[in-house]
Amino acid sequence: MLRAAYFGQELLSTFGNDIGEIALIPATGGLFQVYLTHLPQGSTETQGVLLWDRKTEGGFPETKILKQLVRDQIDPKRDLGHSDKGGHSAKKEDAAKEDVKAAVKDDEADKKEDCQDCK
Repeated sequence: MLRAAYFGQELLSTFGNDIGEIALIPATGGLFQVYLTHLPQGSTETQGVLLWDRKTEGGFPETKILKQLVRDQIDPKRDLGHSDKGGHSAKKEDAAKEDVKAAVKDDEADKKEDCQDCK
């Protein structure tokens, strides 16, 4: 119960008014599921999504993983700052690094073609 309350507080502090409700529903038998009901952008119908199931996933989520899962549903372009390390922002950084490497490789190839000494 304490873990569920902690996750709820973290999600509310991160997403504020973007989340309509966080409900804690007492259960027995180790049940811990995180559902998100939201109105997707450009849609007129709400959508319900199971984000996490302790039994299926084999445990409880890390807070940053739960935040990423919620973000990916309600606002995929949102940067979560320190909660995104190894997540959304890291993927952007990796893609940018690959773009730079490709540009450098292309530039080096062009220089080799233009070099008279190499011919």
